[in-house]
Amino acid sequence: MKNLLIAGYSAFDLGIFKNDDPKLQVIQEAIRNRLENYRDNGVEWLIFGGNLGFEYWTFMLAGKEFPELLRAVIFPFETTGQNWNEANQAKLGDFKQAEFVKYCFSDYENPRQFRTYDEFLIENSDGALVLYDEERESEAETPNKLHFRMDQLKAQADYPVDFISFEELQETAENLAE
Repeated sequence: MKNLLIAGYSAFDLGIFKNDDPKLQVIQEAIRNRLENYRDNGVEWLIFGGNLGFEYWTFMLAGKEFPELLRAVIFPFETTGQNWNEANQAKLGDFKQAEFVKYCFSDYENPRQFRTYDEFLIENSDGALVLYDEERESEAETPNKLHFRMDQLKAQADYPVDFISFEELQETAENLAE
């Protein structure tokens, strides 16, 4: 595996609104453990969609602690983030510092573009690292957009998906507390 797609919950989905939130330290430790393993097993590129939350935290951690892992950001639209607040605009600027930055579409035209975008990301990666909890999603009344991407990932034959679950995060938190 050379190209790894990164996907997961947004900061909002996880209720993390500050950089000093203790949950963020746990998530970053789980990311660190995975990235170390992927680096040691030959992954060269991490592919991001430019989403805030898990993708952003992984992007920043990789840049600081795993500079040998190259980072590609493929935004769905050139207009991604144009209405974000100042703090999120700064994060968008961080994403744009990746070794490779491209856009799938110039602007939003129809919902089909999201499926096409997800298909493109999957076709151009060899596997995925995802912060996603199927148990939580099965209990959700309204699936979020990540749910639809997970359906596409799981439908792929011979496409490994490495899930970081909430149960694993709980174990990581307990290990950090020791």
